[in-house]
Amino acid sequence: MTTDFKLDITLTTQKKEIPPFDQLVFGTSFTDHMFMWDYTEGRGWHDARIVPYQSIPLDPAATVFHYGQSVFEGLKAYRTKDEEILLFRPDQNMKRFNKSNQRLVMPQFDEEFALHALKKLIEIDRDWVPNLPGTSLYIRPFMIATEAHLGVDPAKNYKLMIILSPVGSYYKEGINPVKIAVENKFVRAVAGGTGDAKTAGNYAASLLASEIAGENGYSQVLWLDGREREYIEEVGSMNIFFKMNGEVITPALNGSILDGITRKSIIELLKYWNIPVTERRISISEIQEAYNEGILEEVFGTGTAAVISPVGELFYNNEKLIINNGETGALSKKLYDTITSIQNGTAEDVFGWTVKL
Repeated sequence: MTTDFKLDITLTTQKKEIPPFDQLVFGTSFTDHMFMWDYTEGRGWHDARIVPYQSIPLDPAATVFHYGQSVFEGLKAYRTKDEEILLFRPDQNMKRFNKSNQRLVMPQFDEEFALHALKKLIEIDRDWVPNLPGTSLYIRPFMIATEAHLGVDPAKNYKLMIILSPVGSYYKEGINPVKIAVENKFVRAVAGGTGDAKTAGNYAASLLASEIAGENGYSQVLWLDGREREYIEEVGSMNIFFKMNGEVITPALNGSILDGITRKSIIELLKYWNIPVTERRISISEIQEAYNEGILEEVFGTGTAAVISPVGELFYNNEKLIINNGETGALSKKLYDTITSIQNGTAEDVFGWTVKL
């Protein structure tokens, strides 16, 4: 297999109007250009190109429609006060992208070249990178199977693409606490399945429970394991952390939990601050017991979109567990402020997480 590392660029002749940065809604506006890269079995990756943002013609029999070979990533670019553009740990996203591809029997790609193409794409559309607090340029790399074939086999043809979207806060609550319902009927993923891959099917499986939670006034659901309905996995599409009696605990990666890049960063940051942090199996019964004993101090979700999302209420077994009086905890706020300050260049990056364009 060979890989063609040539990058062709075709600029648009009809630029879009950039939306006001103080009115951004998450994931609804897209920049002028996109990256596309084709894969053909026996030929490898070829025809890497940056082109005007456009629709994609696909055969109705394309494998992605029928057997779900689809993987995506999510990361962000930030504009600093000095007008520099920073990426946050993009190498980790590319590494996880390829790990997900492996699980879905999709082709590996050259991570260094993909990152090069991403940087070039952002340079071309740099005017779309917002500069207001809480805003960023959301980056969505994704790969789909394009072979026209109705057969339950890995496809022979694929397309890798990257699109960009200027965004505001993911949750309208911002850094304010959200209300979460513990889900004990539906499951997001199971060990041995695709839960640790960032594939579209995992998110489709989560929609019904999230819809029901929303109808009952909750922002998202807390997922439990698929076997015993007892052990905590994720919250919505985020990783979850609990601060109990001074110790921070997060579910250990077990094959059904996504290896979040923000999760990884939070753990590294807590260790840097000498705050006890543990990755282990944790049950909802243990959380309820900690709440009853008064030692459940903070709960927060972590992810690229929201960074830190404090949890002010957990609803479980018809009981409302009000956490930290429904207010954002001191540690949640400190983590949010530190991570976002590193991302937007206002704090020193002692970890080497950011990458300048």
